[in-house]
Amino acid sequence: MKPEFERRHSRWYEKLLLGAGFHLVVGLPLVVLVPSLERWGWEFWHHLPDVRTNTILAIIGAFLASLFTLRNMNRFPGAQVGAYITPMVSFAFLIAVAALFFTREGYTRQVLFGGYLASMLWFHAGFFIGKRFRRLKIAIVPFGDARKLRGTRQLDLRVLTTPDLDQVRFDGVVADLYAKDLPAEWEKFLARCTLSRVPVYHIKQIRENVTGRVRIDRLSENEFGSLLPSSLYSGVKRIVDFIGALLLLPLLLPLMAVVAILIKRDSPGPVFFLQPRMGYRQRPFLMYKFRSMYHDMSGEDFTISEDDPRITRVGRWIRKYRIDELPQIFNILKGQMSFIGPRPESASLSEWYEEDVPFFSYRHVVRPGITGWAQVEQGYAAEVDGMSKKLQYDFYYIKHFSLWIDVLITLKTVRILFTGFGAR
Repeated sequence: MKPEFERRHSRWYEKLLLGAGFHLVVGLPLVVLVPSLERWGWEFWHHLPDVRTNTILAIIGAFLASLFTLRNMNRFPGAQVGAYITPMVSFAFLIAVAALFFTREGYTRQVLFGGYLASMLWFHAGFFIGKRFRRLKIAIVPFGDARKLRGTRQLDLRVLTTPDLDQVRFDGVVADLYAKDLPAEWEKFLARCTLSRVPVYHIKQIRENVTGRVRIDRLSENEFGSLLPSSLYSGVKRIVDFIGALLLLPLLLPLMAVVAILIKRDSPGPVFFLQPRMGYRQRPFLMYKFRSMYHDMSGEDFTISEDDPRITRVGRWIRKYRIDELPQIFNILKGQMSFIGPRPESASLSEWYEEDVPFFSYRHVVRPGITGWAQVEQGYAAEVDGMSKKLQYDFYYIKHFSLWIDVLITLKTVRILFTGFGAR
């Protein structure tokens, strides 16, 4: 029996062209073969010494890393994957080159560079050709809170007027499943959608996808089915943080020395600002920052505005580009912080938030970070209203705690370093 409704992109050729399979079956061979044939000729596969094998494996590894990272990042709101293709592919090939260099394995530079250029062209072409098809088309059942939803660049939301899809193919249907005014015929319609393999989503799932935030009036399970983030990824992330901090330390120390001299020359007082912060599992710790305010000036624990008179001339500059956060690399080495995670708050502010913001302490289930999802999406927040919104971003990060969201935050942070977004 033919399904009553048909899901968008459900036909076999659509699945092939829009899925990862097309990249693996068509894109990967092209990216490997084009530079190989140009350098080694048509019969290169008859003779594959270690140098050629290493080069081909490096191209394959970098291509696959780029493919799956970009596809997984695309599911997060505001990802703008097209803007991250170049840095992501470049980083993947740099890692491949570094692996070959440190293992002292030979490779052919010309072919590897050709694979890099071919990968760039392939992913950019795929993004622009498939851009229209990747925008989700979602039907809205017009009852309850579902009527308040608005579309984005990633979501094409269309409100239904009757309990029928009118032969339009949708990626899914969203409804407020707890709406008290949902008529019986619309409930039957949702059942028919499910039988036709058209996904039915509760409004909470779509709202989170649109806003990048999780409501904090109640706790909900994360991707792993519990309130606890993945302990496996948490352990791997700690190792990566430690190694990354060790590698960056020799590069950052000269810059930190220059900043320290500028701070000393600009105003009297210590170079560093040490403040008790609430950390992982609610354990207090001393967080290190470069001092950006005049010494011994009274005021609030948080920055009032961008024009806060307590901020020094050098302080205004280092805060804008987040240079004042560099000493926190020592907090990372000590295991108190991570490169990415919810921003740690001062002990006094934490006590205030605990009284006014529901579930505030849940944000301490992961290590705090120098940058995080709230920082790249919202910017600075200190007042309770702003903190409530920031906490919704933190909950979203904890719920989707994974390598993919960390990569996206890293790329967004690089953009912030050049624009100064959200600084105070």
